[in-house]
This record gives sequence, C-alpha cells and structure tokens, in this order.
Amino acid sequence: MLLSLAIIFLVGLSAAAIFERIGLPRIIGMLAVGILVSPYVLDLLDPKILGISSELRQIALIIILIKAGLSLNLSDLKKVGRPAVLMSFVPACCEIVGYVLFTPMLLGVNRIEAAVMGAVLSAVSPAVVVPRMVKLIEDKWGTGKSIPQMILAGASCDDIFVIVLFSTFVTMAQGGSAKVTDFLNIPISIVLGILLGAVVGIGLYLLFDWSYQHKHKIRNSTKVIILLGTAFLLMSIETLVKPYVALSALLAVVAMACVVKLKTDSKVSSRLSEKFGKLWIAAEVMLFVLVGAAVDVRYTLSAGGMAVLMIFIALAFRAVGVCLCLLGTELNTKERIFCVIAYLPKATVQAAIGSVPLSLGLPCGKIVLSVAVLAILITAPLGAIGIDRSYMRLLDAQK
Repeated sequence: MLLSLAIIFLVGLSAAAIFERIGLPRIIGMLAVGILVSPYVLDLLDPKILGISSELRQIALIIILIKAGLSLNLSDLKKVGRPAVLMSFVPACCEIVGYVLFTPMLLGVNRIEAAVMGAVLSAVSPAVVVPRMVKLIEDKWGTGKSIPQMILAGASCDDIFVIVLFSTFVTMAQGGSAKVTDFLNIPISIVLGILLGAVVGIGLYLLFDWSYQHKHKIRNSTKVIILLGTAFLLMSIETLVKPYVALSALLAVVAMACVVKLKTDSKVSSRLSEKFGKLWIAAEVMLFVLVGAAVDVRYTLSAGGMAVLMIFIALAFRAVGVCLCLLGTELNTKERIFCVIAYLPKATVQAAIGSVPLSLGLPCGKIVLSVAVLAILITAPLGAIGIDRSYMRLLDAQK
C-alpha cells in the first residue's frame, strides 16, 4: 500500500508539473497517470488502495469543499440567488433531455436506458470546477458580478439532483416505477444539508470562541483537524440517516465552512483557508490519480464515434440550459460564454456511478460505462483547459 501511495504522489506530481510546464492543466497529467497505473493497463496499484478509492476521493473532495466554504461570502451569494439555484438543476435537465432524444437513434438503447445514461453523464465535476472557482474568487476575477460564486454554488448542488434522478431511472430500468417521494428528496436533502451545516458551523464557532475567552487558545492547525473531523462526521451522518431522510452531507460541509468564515475573525478564516489550500496540493493528486485509476479504458474503444457525437450533442443541450439560467441577469455575452465553459467538465460522479448499471446487470450497462469513460477523457481536460485559458479574456478583474 505504501508503494502505491508513493506512485500516486510522486508520479502524479511529476506528471502534473510536466503538463503545467507545457501549458496544460495539471489534472490532465494526474488523470493520465491514474489511467496508466490502473488495473486495466499497468496494474501497479495495491488492491487495498483501490478498495478504499471512493473514500479517499471523498476525503479529497471534502478538503476542497471546506476551502470553498471558507472562500465564499454570503452577501455575494445573495446577489446571484436565482441563477445559482437554476444552475443546480436546469443544465442537467437539458442534458438529460438531449440524451433521451438522441441516444436511441445513435446508440440503439431505449428511452429509459437513455435517461439512465443521461443521469450518469449530466453531473458537472465539483473536483474540476470548485478549485478553479475558489482561485478566481481569491484572485478577484468575475467577483464584481459574483460569477465564480454562482458557478461554485450551482456545481455543489448539481450532483445531488443528478444522483437522485439516477437512482429513480435505474429503478425504472429494472422494471420498477418512479415515486413522487424520490423527487421530493431533492429539495429536502438540500435544505436539511444547509441547516445541519449551519448549526454545526455555529457550534464550532462557539467552541473556538469559548476556548479563546477562557485562554485555552486552539491553534489554527488544530482547528483544521477539528473541521476535517467534523466534516467526516457529517458524511457519516448522511449514511446513517439515508434509510429515513434525505440529507446532503457535501452541502452541509460547505455550509459549515461558510458559517465558520462568517462568525470568526477574517484573519483566522483567511489562515484556515490557506491551510486547506496546502492540504489540497496532496488531496488533488490523490483525487485525480484515483479518478483516472477508476477509468476502464478498454470500454473507450468499443464506444465508437457515435458515442463521441452523442457527448457533444448533450453538451450543446447543457450549454442551452446554462444560458436559460442566466436570462435576466446583468452578465454580458463573454461572461455567459465563460459560465457555459465552466459547466463542461465531468469526472468525479461519472467515475463513481458509471459502472453501476453494468454491475446491476442492465442491458445498457456496457454502453453507459463506455460513454461515461469517454466523457471523462474528453470533458475533464476540455473544461479545465477552457476555464484556465479563458477567464482572463472573458471575465473582468475586480480591483
């Protein structure tokens, strides 16, 4: 296992540095390393690491979401409330519609199977989008109109919506029927997640404040450990209450960090954000190498050109969805184009659920996994390059 970790960190960082040197996003190098060392190519990773891969990826995602929460300003979010809410489900809905309309013609599946494919592929990747939006917030690009805040908030909720739809469509594909309660779980999980995170955030602030008042000063490094431990606890709570009530732990993590930032001194929250930024250096490598390792490249060859065409048709539907969300806002054409680009990347959700239909024995399982793998390989680099290369041209810097 230690050798596997050495490969992940050393080879992953080296590849990231090489790709950065030639002007490409670091994550492409990390994904490439993950694919090469995966069980489907060179098979260099210990099965024990692969066995806990999903948990390790979740830990990395928690780190960047805490940093995102510590970077968000609630007053900025209020400015973009309506479009941020719409961005959490309208683009995904439009993309699923694209799959339902065109996949039966291009890939020979039925409508329900097309909906399953659409649900797998319509989630934006928070692992690609969130760190880039945090960087834009810190560097004050597009913050005059709260553009990165809007994208960050929408991308954080997008996955919840899509995963609920995925579960519903899979049930229908297995011969079951959709229930109204399945769709009610979407707003319930969002609201409960935010409420739980806010309550926990207030509790942490009171703990930090009480210790300071009683001269038991908690070091910032210790606060980082407390925040991480609490975030892990929130994720566990989601699993525990899942049979009884829907709850989004990822949103709870963001809300917790937001409240801690809101309540604590700005210097303290800034230092905490910096420390999580340093943790993200290691977490990012772990996340994207393991995402790459989850990609079975054997399926890309069987997908064919029609699958690639389907992905781009669906992305066009997604772009229309993003534009619909931005109607009535003050954003200019360049800024709207940037929002479309920022909503392209797919990686984490597709790596997590892409193989589920195949494991359940659904007839569409192989083609869904094939298209999911292709979507990661095409859109993760495309979105990352698009964001990194375009933000200075399309967004205004706030002085």
